Amino acid sequence: MNTKLPILYTFRRCPYAIRARLAIAYSGQAVVWREVLLKEKPTELLRLSPKATVPVLQLVDGRVIDESLEIMLWALEQSDPEKWLDENRNKLSHINELIQKNDFHFKPNLDRYKYSVRYPESTAINYRNLGERFLEHLERRLTLTTYLVGERKTLADTAIFPFIRQFSGVDPEWFQDAPYPKLRYWLQQWVESELFQHVMPKYAQWKEGNTPIVFPALN
Repeated sequence: MNTKLPILYTFRRCPYAIRARLAIAYSGQAVVWREVLLKEKPTELLRLSPKATVPVLQLVDGRVIDESLEIMLWALEQSDPEKWLDENRNKLSHINELIQKNDFHFKPNLDRYKYSVRYPESTAINYRNLGERFLEHLERRLTLTTYLVGERKTLADTAIFPFIRQFSGVDPEWFQDAPYPKLRYWLQQWVESELFQHVMPKYAQWKEGNTPIVFPALN
């Protein structure tokens, strides 16, 4: 194994892991990709992060980052060529506010909508309606600007996109007819982007002794 590269424990479809990989690829920082099955988590992952969720990044110096947003920020510290972390304080405030709304308000409703059988206290339609409040907010923003916080991509777009993608996939026909044309266009641009395609290869479950998979930058 190449010990000179950070090691990323990830799961291909997890939106938290997707956003971490997007930032890593964008930054140009190569890592060793270890694909994890959530129902069969390796002992190495459990040892590094007792909460046992992905993504987890083990840095070369031994430090461990086990929050996706922190991994994104670490990657942007390495390189941020398009200034996803806007230096304007007002924009940074909007970026942080949107990500907080996504992570702590929208994501719980997304989970209940996607896995409604696990939450029988209400219906999938009701959970979808709750999630739509965030979609409506994003639609309004995208009516005014090309991206969520202005006329270029920021950390907000990258951090939120995987969750909107997941929401749209629960009932694609409904989403296609829903009154969010700007959001659909924004989502489609992301889905079709070279960067997204770059971070979605299919790899087998990592096992100790496997040949390391180096996840390269988008060049």
